[in-house]
Amino acid sequence: MADRSHLSIGEVLSLLQDDFPDVTISKIRFLESQGLLDPERTPSGYRKFYEPDIERLRWILRHQRDHFLPLKVIKERLEAADAAGLPVPPDEPAPPPPVAEPTGDAPAPAPAASAAPAPEGRPAAPAPEVRRSSRPAPPLPSLPATSADNGLDPGPSGVSLTKEELAQASGLEPAALDELARYGLLVGEQVGGDTYFDGEALVVARAAAGFMRFGIEARHLRMYKVAAEREAGFMEQVIMPLLKQRNPTARQQAAQNLGEMAHLGEQLRGALLRSALRGHTDRAR
Repeated sequence: MADRSHLSIGEVLSLLQDDFPDVTISKIRFLESQGLLDPERTPSGYRKFYEPDIERLRWILRHQRDHFLPLKVIKERLEAADAAGLPVPPDEPAPPPPVAEPTGDAPAPAPAASAAPAPEGRPAAPAPEVRRSSRPAPPLPSLPATSADNGLDPGPSGVSLTKEELAQASGLEPAALDELARYGLLVGEQVGGDTYFDGEALVVARAAAGFMRFGIEARHLRMYKVAAEREAGFMEQVIMPLLKQRNPTARQQAAQNLGEMAHLGEQLRGALLRSALRGHTDRAR
């Protein structure tokens, strides 16, 4: 920056890669396309990054990496900072660690969630080993609960994760994510040569990590995808008469009907599954 006050996108990439090894030119362009960055352009269209732009980009990348903030939340915080005349939003102070009050005898530690109780007189079997990332897991992004009225409405979600970020958030190794993608359970969006995953992919990855605690592999989970596709095909046939009307009101009604049928399907599957497994669950009582 000796001869000029701005950097090109390639120079910005070189400047940031020591702190953010996963950043790419495609990701910087993607963040710009989402309205999080607005670098100045030369008459020929090249981006010009000044110090405030780089500081803003560092803030975005740090909060994606360390806190997994959804892009929607990041954008809202940046807009609030812009309105207040701040270059970037102030970092929120970390809550103080809870102080345990003395209560006499210390409570016994709770058993690990993955340890299954052993029958009397027999040693407990070790829990199946799950391949997890070697790095400590950062705080996970919260996903909105599905509406009870519309089983297909996940609520507003701006989660957008790279493969590496998805591995951290789910606790799975990248190789395990590749297996899920190979069997069609994970689908990402290609943006400039990089793949990004949304909130639904995060739900799938976390659920798969839970199944792997029981020794269940990605190939075993494909039955859920096949069942979902068959159910989706059945529902599409039901709403097809509405879709053929080609007017906004009919399409809105079709979406509402799909959501209601999805909610009913969840109730029916749960009841049928409980009935099918009742012989096993009753014995455990």
